Amino acid sequence: MGSKSPEHQQTSDASNSVELKSVNPDPKISQRGSGSADLDRGVVDDDDDDDANEEPGMNSSLNVEKKKKRKRSKKKKAKTGTIPTTELKQSIPPRVLLSALFPSEYPAGELAPYENTSRITDEESRYTSRLWDGAFLSDYRQAAEIHRQVRQYAQEELIKPGRSLLSISEGIEDSVRALAGHQGLEVGDGLKASMGFPTGLCLNNVAAHWTPNPGGKDVILEKTDVLKVDFGVQVNGRIVDSAFTIAFDHTYDNLLASVREATNTGIKHAGVDARMSDIGAAIQEVMESYEVEIAGKVVPVKAIRNITGHDILRYHIHGGKQIPFIKNNNRDKMEEGEVFAIETFGSTGRGFLRDDVGVYGYGRNEHVSGANLHLSSAKALLKTIDENFGTLVFCRRYLERLGVKSYHLAVSISEYYCVLYNN
Repeated sequence: MGSKSPEHQQTSDASNSVELKSVNPDPKISQRGSGSADLDRGVVDDDDDDDANEEPGMNSSLNVEKKKKRKRSKKKKAKTGTIPTTELKQSIPPRVLLSALFPSEYPAGELAPYENTSRITDEESRYTSRLWDGAFLSDYRQAAEIHRQVRQYAQEELIKPGRSLLSISEGIEDSVRALAGHQGLEVGDGLKASMGFPTGLCLNNVAAHWTPNPGGKDVILEKTDVLKVDFGVQVNGRIVDSAFTIAFDHTYDNLLASVREATNTGIKHAGVDARMSDIGAAIQEVMESYEVEIAGKVVPVKAIRNITGHDILRYHIHGGKQIPFIKNNNRDKMEEGEVFAIETFGSTGRGFLRDDVGVYGYGRNEHVSGANLHLSSAKALLKTIDENFGTLVFCRRYLERLGVKSYHLAVSISEYYCVLYNN
């Protein structure tokens, strides 16, 4: 899902916070000296005492029996390679080397939190706020596999000339919910795993942010159309954003190839400390090296300059960083722990997008609270949005699916996304 450049952007940035927890010392380490537990309990070998106290003239058979019993009471020998138990205990005064007492690592002791932000760089603070939990990769891999399987189904079976865009979008979204195991009809269920944002189905000069909505006409896919399909999958707020283009007319093969190669180029140039300006310049160079012949006229492919790729935050499809598709002076860098959507838009037109009539979807305005709303219907709608979508982007179809009928108030409590056309 493309992010509009700063001068055209309608959504606000978002941030995440993570609670830091102190680490307790490992109890196993502090118990290393417990090998002398037998001595502490008073279990000693009394062989010498028995020999010293033995009375002369005792029967030799009794002596043999005593010796047999003493054999059974002997201590076990220390295993080869281990330090004798007497050496694992510090002497008084202390003389045993610590390397002998703690051969693997030293005990951590008691840790106390220490906060001094004046000695922490901004980059370190941002990294700390993005600390991954144990489920980070698992959630992303699950979302990515759901997207891959649904994408394959859509490309091979679902998207055909003569199908309506509404049936295509519903087929994609129903498949995502089925594989995620959450239909999103119960309170909070859609926040666990579901659509990351509404399915975008953009025909021809519609570049981004169009989806079938109630009240609109039913659009039928034609064989001469160029269709951009953009949908997201989220698992526990970890959003996978990926798009592809389908054209049934081979005239546009070079256009599709240019965008595909440009996207792969952007991915190759991405990494820790990579500058957004360098990535954008590499994308533009590859994309604009292609040409398309349309009706006997050779047309150059242009990189659209006022829409960008973007970073992704938890439950927020658009973060604060952008990756333009053109050469630019952006000095921002990619940092460790960040997640990005490398998106590219190529055009045979002027390469500039404009807002048009229609609303694609809505995003929760985090500055609006129920206390500031006077209408009970607006408060009820805000509660529905918070319980089912949170800060995820949604559309009117999703509200109707939950049984909401009066959703015109969504404009006042949400930020909206306009349909974007290419001139």
